[in-house]
Amino acid sequence: MPKEYRQVSWDPQLVDDCRYLIRLAFREDLDNEQDWSTVSLVAADAQGSADIAARDSGTLAGVQVIPLIIEEAELDLVWTPQKQDGDSIQCGDVIGNLQGNVRDLLTSERTILNFVCRLTGIATLTRRYVDAATGQARVYDTRKTTPGWRRLEKYAVQCGGGVNHRVGLYAAVMAKDNHLAWSATQRTLADITPQVREFLVAQLGEAGAAEKLIEVEVDSLQQLEAVLPSQPDIILLDNMPPEVLRQAVEMRNRLAPQVELEASGGVNLQTIGPISASGVERVSVGALTHGAVSLDLGLDWKS
Repeated sequence: MPKEYRQVSWDPQLVDDCRYLIRLAFREDLDNEQDWSTVSLVAADAQGSADIAARDSGTLAGVQVIPLIIEEAELDLVWTPQKQDGDSIQCGDVIGNLQGNVRDLLTSERTILNFVCRLTGIATLTRRYVDAATGQARVYDTRKTTPGWRRLEKYAVQCGGGVNHRVGLYAAVMAKDNHLAWSATQRTLADITPQVREFLVAQLGEAGAAEKLIEVEVDSLQQLEAVLPSQPDIILLDNMPPEVLRQAVEMRNRLAPQVELEASGGVNLQTIGPISASGVERVSVGALTHGAVSLDLGLDWKS
């Protein structure tokens, strides 16, 4: 089994990121004042109930953020979910119910919807890409994420059936085109992987080095042929059309069958089918996060 990038889970690190974002969201809305619209129109002790409902179909993500918003903002609300992250939702489906102080409900409405709509949009788009892929290829995200939201957005990718690429620069070695351009005057492509392995062992020891994936980007079959003998964990094939990707797979199968191939560049919902059918194991798609549109969810009053 090939090594894999560490996947984002709903863990304390993600929760901590989320709490920072929640505090920032309320600071944006309230600053050091209050929700003047609500406090001028709603009695302090008013109680009410409202459902969060889907206005469109998709794949749900972000439900787990709602209890954190209630806790972090000290809201007098009770959240009762009816759907979970990863569930398919249809227009009109009730995601869950919020009950309690009406002022708190109205003041937090947009913050709650912003989180869940954004993350559900990412999960929904990811699911479309996963469903459009064929063969053995897995669909990966990238680091093209909203600053501060990376773990949340990568979590949403998982809710949609995708796989997380490296979370950050610290997580793996990825020698991309600009690294290689800088290194070209000092070393050959064949030298990249051995040098990286030697450096990682010196810095982290054998066990620590073994945990770091090494990925090298190439943009031609000639470069691929030069890199394959050094056997990095993954080789990224940049902007290659499907017919060239098939040749790359044949070359890999012949020279280094244990190396996984990742296709990247020019991937959209129309091209992912033939790209993924070429025989590569991975297809990375920046659009999963930077191109996603929030799914429409709304608040429907019950009382």
